[in-house]
Amino acid sequence: MKPSLGKARFKVSADGKGVVSHAGTALLRELAAQTGLVKEWNAALIDTYRLPPLHAPGQVLVDLAVTIADGGDALRHLRTLRDQPRLFGLVASDPTAWRVVDKVDAARLEALRAARATARERAWAAGAGPDLTEETWLHFDATLLTAHSDKENAAPTWKKGFGFHPLLCYLDRPDVSGGEALAGLLRPGNAGSNTAADHVKVLDLAIAALPANARPRPGAVDGPKVMASADSAGATHVFAAALRQQGIGFSLGFAVDENLQQAILATPEHAWTEAYNADGQPRRGAWVAELTDLLNLDNWPTGSRVIVRRERPHPGAQLTFTDIDGHRFTAFLTDTPDGQLPDLEMEHRGHARVEDRIRTGKDTGMRNLPFHAYTANACWLELALAAADLLTWSQALCFTGTLARTEPATYRYQILHVAAVLVRTARGRYLRLDTDWPWAHQLTTAFQRLRAAPWPAT
Repeated sequence: MKPSLGKARFKVSADGKGVVSHAGTALLRELAAQTGLVKEWNAALIDTYRLPPLHAPGQVLVDLAVTIADGGDALRHLRTLRDQPRLFGLVASDPTAWRVVDKVDAARLEALRAARATARERAWAAGAGPDLTEETWLHFDATLLTAHSDKENAAPTWKKGFGFHPLLCYLDRPDVSGGEALAGLLRPGNAGSNTAADHVKVLDLAIAALPANARPRPGAVDGPKVMASADSAGATHVFAAALRQQGIGFSLGFAVDENLQQAILATPEHAWTEAYNADGQPRRGAWVAELTDLLNLDNWPTGSRVIVRRERPHPGAQLTFTDIDGHRFTAFLTDTPDGQLPDLEMEHRGHARVEDRIRTGKDTGMRNLPFHAYTANACWLELALAAADLLTWSQALCFTGTLARTEPATYRYQILHVAAVLVRTARGRYLRLDTDWPWAHQLTTAFQRLRAAPWPAT
């Protein structure tokens, strides 16, 4: 006996009216306008036009950033907004958007970065910023982006791939999921991992991206305390000196070389202190010790310290030549003058969160650089960083609980990609969300919070 499929089937018709999808994306578009990002980006490019353009360049770039935040990874995905004119209005065509991106040279890119810094300051003033009474951490790290075609300045990478090797800086935001993407420098795939000049350049960009009240003040005792972390690729004398000059503390990965191995062997057992887990509880099989007095640190900034973590590898782990006596060792260089060793080591391990930032960044437009021209791809990277900011600001300002910390892919499903009915009446337009959608009320409240936020005057 064959089962009946009648109950599983439903009639399909194309006669719905006013139905829109990706309704939650309108929240990001409105947020970009409130922060002044549209206005500032428009001012950065408007002088490249002889006549008033039909599509303001600032709005075109914001629409691209919103598309990236919504999950797009190519210029053609701008149609996600363009195909719904009732909700998003008149959106630029792909050729028009390309012409705007093509106008962004090195000088214009600097203007776009400055505009994003201004938007950040307004967003923080409205309530989307972190708690500046606590330490502010800047996490530096590089990543590899694969190029699947011959693009300008793409080159072989150290992992035997082909593409680009951008260096990034994220502001650590444990209160939200993705953190804020302060700065990014697009580099060829063969760029060195420990290029000090690139680290200093990204440091300067990151400081310029911070609001004035969050920037470090060298020599000041009452200013915000800013710390920087990087893996061993960032542990160079030049970068450490630049951090000290800017008044920024550091916690940098330190290579386990022969000198450090000898220092480890010379460290007595009683010098090792039990390490902590993230919850502050002792971690079995892990210890920390300071080896500063056993090393020559004359070339590093005054007050530098080297702290080493010793841990038993997990079952099945493959040991390396730097592992001694069946233990795995990692080290870092810090200039923090006080504090318990396990606390300093746990703070340094917080640098690992930048890997999550980069992973979610690749899920937000950074995995694929869609253009052939190098300057256009540098502009796309900046748009991807802006998209990450829009997601972070919307979560920090408009949501609480789980939705304030969920990752971009989940945030898109729950908030950005929701369907709705757009109703026009004599008194205006109404976006009616499905009352059965589990997060409909949170999205409704998000629009209310966005509009009620204390936005500073432009």
